Amino acid sequence: MEKIRIRWQITKDWQLLFPFLGAFLVLLTAYLFSRRFLHLFGLNNTLWEWPITLFLVAVFYGIMVRFFLWCFKKLENRWVVDQRWEMIAIFIVFAITGSVSAKFAEPLTHFIGIDRGTHSGWIYWPIRILIILPIYQVLLVLFGWLFGQFRFFWDFEKKMLKRMGLGFFFR
Repeated sequence: MEKIRIRWQITKDWQLLFPFLGAFLVLLTAYLFSRRFLHLFGLNNTLWEWPITLFLVAVFYGIMVRFFLWCFKKLENRWVVDQRWEMIAIFIVFAITGSVSAKFAEPLTHFIGIDRGTHSGWIYWPIRILIILPIYQVLLVLFGWLFGQFRFFWDFEKKMLKRMGLGFFFR
């Protein structure tokens, strides 16, 4: 436990929530990937279903943990945070925001009468992306606030909108 505290610069017990929550969410994602993989190849309800699932969870978990640690190393000098555990909180906020905004976009596109089955992908996907964009912007700041990273995400939001040509909102 002391190695985790030192590695992630944890000074208070409640900050341990973020490394453990991050590890749990990566494990959950690895499980969902492995189940999707089994379903894709028709290996559900077979004798080998759970041994293959456990093997794939271990493989996907290892790959994702290595990838995220590589990302932490690359972004450590670019993102201004006081302690390393805050980077885990930031990654969690990005993951939750992306997933939730994509989920919110489906009923909104249906509400305005645009469905994947009735419209061409050339119409459906650009409209869905245009719907996701403002939802994502709002949720990013909201979830950033909930996870104690409001300042980081507010600055990130301003920079992103300026790059999109919408910087006039912040003058």
